[in-house]
Order: sequence, then structure tokens, then C-alpha cells
Amino acid sequence: MKSRILLSVLYIYALLVSVLRAIRFPSDWAEAHWLMDYRFGITKRGLAGEIFGFVFDKNEMNIMILSAAILTGLYLILLIIALKESCRKQIHSLVILFFVTFFLSQYIVFSAHLIGYLDHLIFLMTVLTVYFIRKKQTFIASLIAAISIFIHEISFFLLVPVSIFILIVSHFSIDRFSFKILLNKHFLKKIILFVALPLFSMIVLFYVQEFHLNLNHAQIFNYLTSFKFISEVPADAVASGFTKSFAYQWDAQSPQFFQRVFASTCTVFYGIPMAFMFFLMLKIFNLKKNLSLLLFIVIISFCPLLLHAIAYDTYRIWTFPFMIMFLIFWILNSSEVDLKPNLKLTVFEICAFAICILLMIFSPVYLFDNESDKFSGVIKIILTLPLIFLLIFSIKKSQIKNLRYFK
Repeated sequence: MKSRILLSVLYIYALLVSVLRAIRFPSDWAEAHWLMDYRFGITKRGLAGEIFGFVFDKNEMNIMILSAAILTGLYLILLIIALKESCRKQIHSLVILFFVTFFLSQYIVFSAHLIGYLDHLIFLMTVLTVYFIRKKQTFIASLIAAISIFIHEISFFLLVPVSIFILIVSHFSIDRFSFKILLNKHFLKKIILFVALPLFSMIVLFYVQEFHLNLNHAQIFNYLTSFKFISEVPADAVASGFTKSFAYQWDAQSPQFFQRVFASTCTVFYGIPMAFMFFLMLKIFNLKKNLSLLLFIVIISFCPLLLHAIAYDTYRIWTFPFMIMFLIFWILNSSEVDLKPNLKLTVFEICAFAICILLMIFSPVYLFDNESDKFSGVIKIILTLPLIFLLIFSIKKSQIKNLRYFK
């Protein structure tokens, strides 16, 4: 019981450190997305605003309340999952490092900064989809995935790959995974049944957006600026985003794809902590025995980076793999996998974690709207010290319990 309380304090503290670096009220850009609905036709990202407008009055206060509720709900679910998985079999020091790394990651910082945007709702729906697949309710999960496409098309690169992974884990023994088993007829039928609805939604959305709708930029701009709390610059950006076709975005953004993925600042500042999280999963789940599974996890985790071919917000997109890895860890750890005993951290693990701390907390964070990190270097040092003490104490506690467990 004491260990659970200590871990709860550690995870909440790490989460708060990240959130407080960038938290703000929903931006005009985020609020504008909740104002968009189907008044101009069945456009992309219009379903959330349509439902919101049906249930509530479209005003700034209601958007703020809904945004806060969605983000708070997401954080609570993440904390509950992290605490439950940390204590599922025995408290494992590497598992603690994994979750602390996640809660300090750039994903949490950006999620606070982008409060009110549709990404958070998509990840809540992803958690719900995983839940229903585990309950063998594949059709309901597929229906949720299909609906999520109309809330935001990024669902196809976030929710769908994670759902395919949980389908694999629920269908095959993890120890026996290989790419060959993906050709199993019964499994392929299951995948097709799940993917059919979200794929159909994506095709419909693409067809309507590319060939049917003739959205007028000025019309959307005038509609958004009719709300006093939406200024002209974000209204123009949102109107442009809704009127530009997928083909236009591909032509404009795809030339920068390889630079954004392989040669950007994110490749280092985000990539190294991600590599450390992959390393922790390799050690925790003993994936040396199944490198095919490790490779598949890497592929699923980096699926969101394909968005660089159609979108320019590089820093936001690079945060998505952190969340995908969190969900994959949850799926793996809650399946029938025996954790490898690890009673003492190695020097390499300690040094690698220290480097990740430096990169995640002390490296510059490039936020939207010309905003910057709310904490100075001195404040970050002051906030990091209690975190380190809590982490050391938690790991020491876990090592003592592990010694008893494996005896």
C-alpha cells in the first residue's frame, strides 16, 4: 500500500512538472475547431463540433469547460494505467523508469499546451477502443474507430495502428510472434472486419473533401470571426486548414518529410528518450528473444510520423510516438508476459535516464503562438531535485520488494 502511494506521488509530481511548463487556456486555434461543424457540408474534423453544438451553446466558457474535462480525464486515465501496470505483478524498477520518462516527455508538455485540441479526444477514444477489443467487442471498437476519423483524420495513424497491435496480442501468443503469422487466414479476417469501417470512413472523407465539397475560405473565416473570442489570425489558419485538400497538403508538405523525420532537432531531442523507452521495453519484456516483435512495436510507434508528409507542425507530430509507446506498454504488460527480474539498475540505465532527463526537461521546447517554457533553468533544477529523490526512494523500495518476491 505504501509503495502504491509513493508511486502515485512520483507519477503525479512528474506529470505536474511537465504540465506546468506549458499549461494555458485553450487557444483561439483550438477553440475554433469546436466551432466548426457540418453547416458547410460533411467536412473533415466537423463531427466533434456538430455534437458539441447539439448538446451545448457554442460559447467560450463551454469550450473551456469541455477542454479541461477532456484533458483532465486523459491525465487521470494515464495515471491509473501507469499505477496499475507498475504494481500488476511486482513493482519493477525499469517499469518505474518507463512511466517517469513518459510523464516527463514532450508529449505531456504539448498536451497541456494544446488543451482544447482534438488530439486528446482521439487518444481517449483509442483507450476506449483497446478496452472493447480486450472485451472481444471488435465491432464496437471498429465503430468507435470509424467515428474517430470524422473527428480528426489523424485517427488513422494513431488509433488504428494501436488497435491492430492489440488484435495481434489478443489473437497470438506474444512469445511466438513473427511477421509470418500476420498472414494467418483467421487473423486476416479479424483485421479486415476491424479495419473495414475506419477505412470506409477515411475513403468517404477523402472523396468528399477532394471532389465534392467546395469550401469557401472567406465564408469559414467570417463565420469564425463572428465569435468575439476568435481573432483573425487563428481564424484564417483554421479556414485554410479546412479548405485545403489532402492532395494540396501532400504536394506542399511531402518534400520536407525526410528532413523532418531524420534530420530535425526532434530527431535528437525526442528520438533519444524514445530510444530509451524502446530499450526499457526490450529489457522488461525480454524482447531479445523476439526481435520481430520489437521491430513491429517500433513500426507501430512511429506510424504517426507519416503525418509529416501532409502536415507542417513537426514538434506536435513528434510527440505522438510517446503516447503510442505508452499504450503498447500497457497492452504488453497486461497480457500474459512474465517480467524479467531486474533487482539493480545498471550504470548504463542510470546514465541513459539522466541524459533523457536533460533532453526532456532542460532542452528548449518550441511551443505554438510564440510562447515559451514557463520555467527558467534555475526553477527546473529546483523542481527536478524532489523528483530525483522520489524516484530513488521508489526504486529502492521496489528492489527490496523484488528480493522478497523472487525468493
